[in-house]
Amino acid sequence: MRPLEILDTTLRDGAQAEGISFSLEDKLRIARRLDGLGIRFIEGGWPGSNPKDAEFFARARRLRQAKIVAFGSTRRANIDADDDANLAAILDAGTEVVTLVGKAWELHVEQVLGTTLAENLRMIADSVRHLRDAGRRVIYDAEHFFDGFNANPGYALETLRAALAEGAECLVLCDTNGGNVPSRVAQVVSQVRAAFPEVPLGIHAHNDSGVAVANTLVAVEAGATHVQGTINGYGERCGNADLCSVIPNLQIKMGQTVLSPAQLAQLGETARFVSEVANLRPDAHAPFVGRSAFAHKGGIHVDAVMKAAESYQHIDPALVGNERRVLVSELSGKGNILQKAAELCPELETATERAREILREVKEMEARGYQFEGAEGSFELLLRRAQPDYEPPFELFDFLVLVEKRQGIGIVAEATVKARVGDQIMHTAAVGNGPVNALDSAIRKAILPFYPELDRVQLVDYKVRILDEQAATAAQTRVLIEASDGERAWSTVGSSTNIIEASFYALVDSLELPLARANGNGNGVRAAVTSPPLQARPRQTSAASD
Repeated sequence: MRPLEILDTTLRDGAQAEGISFSLEDKLRIARRLDGLGIRFIEGGWPGSNPKDAEFFARARRLRQAKIVAFGSTRRANIDADDDANLAAILDAGTEVVTLVGKAWELHVEQVLGTTLAENLRMIADSVRHLRDAGRRVIYDAEHFFDGFNANPGYALETLRAALAEGAECLVLCDTNGGNVPSRVAQVVSQVRAAFPEVPLGIHAHNDSGVAVANTLVAVEAGATHVQGTINGYGERCGNADLCSVIPNLQIKMGQTVLSPAQLAQLGETARFVSEVANLRPDAHAPFVGRSAFAHKGGIHVDAVMKAAESYQHIDPALVGNERRVLVSELSGKGNILQKAAELCPELETATERAREILREVKEMEARGYQFEGAEGSFELLLRRAQPDYEPPFELFDFLVLVEKRQGIGIVAEATVKARVGDQIMHTAAVGNGPVNALDSAIRKAILPFYPELDRVQLVDYKVRILDEQAATAAQTRVLIEASDGERAWSTVGSSTNIIEASFYALVDSLELPLARANGNGNGVRAAVTSPPLQARPRQTSAASD
């Protein structure tokens, strides 16, 4: 069997996804990352389509090992290849390898291109010959091949022969509409393999039926040795085959050598990098590379995976640059608590009985709208507060938040806070651009003189979720806050029917945690809010603006 090769088309097909618009620098950064990952071919775009892609090819010719590939279509009907602007742009890109796409479905030939089946065969042959005469290696993409084969297998095979006769080095079978299922893909690839026993075949699958990865894998089993796809499955409509699933399945499950072990371990980081550059939230539930791919929540699952990792993990997550995570929730058992305690603060002593107490508290708090899966900072504080030597260096007794609309000024938010630090009572007030910002400022004004290190802690994200929409404006509200000191980030949670009160709890935790960590096992910050929770006493309140 020929060695398996990967062509990544994130920068071309992936860029066609709704919501993605790569800048030139974005494309260069992704190309360098893919090169470091060990991808053999990187399809950079369609050089004749826009000036940005043309500039990309001018600047991306030298990578460590990957070959940059220019993409384009066959010549237009009824003109010479020498006169075709698209083919000229492909050659101007200066790449050693090009991908040429041609029609394999008679419907597209006659109804979309508006030409004859015979002219389409000449278009394919002329275009491949023109590129080969110019010294280019040609990968031929047979667009809509499976639909074309289903409608007229004889003609679909003729299009492949036209490309092969003029020097195409690989024939790629494209499920462009993403409408074929794995059993059919396997049948067709096997028949094409029988018709072209010595020719390298490729697979290019779209995900409109949700089976692009499966179609790619069965195509390889049927004899394809060239695989095309995108990082994170980005692509037009429902996307392309996701290389972040295809590659580890090929290598770990099917025994194919695609990347080195060190390169494969970069896959998770690469997936996150590309999503950040694309300005899209990473899919937490993506197989292999998603944050939740090896996250365990059920108490039975956690107990089992701690005893034998393979009991609920199909691979070692480190192979693909991921990690096992244990979640704490109302579905947890004491094993979740013990494992999470060892992960977050191993210096703490968490006896089995103490773990049971923490678990009971977690279940009670989740019944009140808390959720610790996305707020590990607040859960870490539960662990630390459970230590018998915890003493609170500050306590917050009362707060008052006012939101007023003043003529000529607009909305004004003001908060006052009463706190105790040691034997001193602090009574502070602050204004802000919203009630949460004002409350945050007032709390900081009270405690920063005693803990100046908190000046580095900044709120970087603020999320609100309504838990029972049918209650309308009286609904239970969950607030998640992400804070950072520039080196570490942590998330905290608060819940209440009052959005200001929920924000207050999350804010207190966000300031408490770094002090707790700095002071270790004891002398940290004890819960500044007791149960039952303090009740905010605002004269007027409104949703937080920040």
